[in-house]
Amino acid sequence: MGVIALGEIGDKTQLLALLLAARFRKPLPIVAGIVVATLANHALAGFLGNLVRAFVPDEILRWLLALAFFAVAIWTLKPDQADDEEPLPASRWGVFGVTAIAFFFAEMGDKTQIATVVMAAQFSSLVAVVLGTTCGMLVADVPVVLLGNAAAAKIPFRAVRVAAALLFVAMGAYALFAAELPGR
Repeated sequence: MGVIALGEIGDKTQLLALLLAARFRKPLPIVAGIVVATLANHALAGFLGNLVRAFVPDEILRWLLALAFFAVAIWTLKPDQADDEEPLPASRWGVFGVTAIAFFFAEMGDKTQIATVVMAAQFSSLVAVVLGTTCGMLVADVPVVLLGNAAAAKIPFRAVRVAAALLFVAMGAYALFAAELPGR
């Protein structure tokens, strides 16, 4: 939860949450859309990670996990920017639907989704990984939805990105040097 929460700060999906909050000013359906989209997206990512875990031999998996965590650490240092595209109009799908659809697709290939795949490959409990990563997303995104621009202006994004990158490096080192993968 913690590494995802830090990794999400300043991420494109957090910026999307801010844009949706500013545009629609309806925090409850936005938060509900984020929950549904993140659970669905991270469940798929976790399932993929569990498949990798099942079919890749331990020694190769150890190196793949470490390299993936190191890559996500480097990626975390690069600030995301919001796309210039406007979200879908709320008239057809409603605020909940717009949020769920936009958030699900914005999270595809995002560093927090990749981190979820990697953690699911490393740890045997799919439910714990998906719930932990989803809670991490909510820890970072819900305050932005509720407090909007005021909260975003006070977050030291550079320091948070560095802290998140260091956590991903630590997880990569753990994956590389742990005697065996947890749950195997």
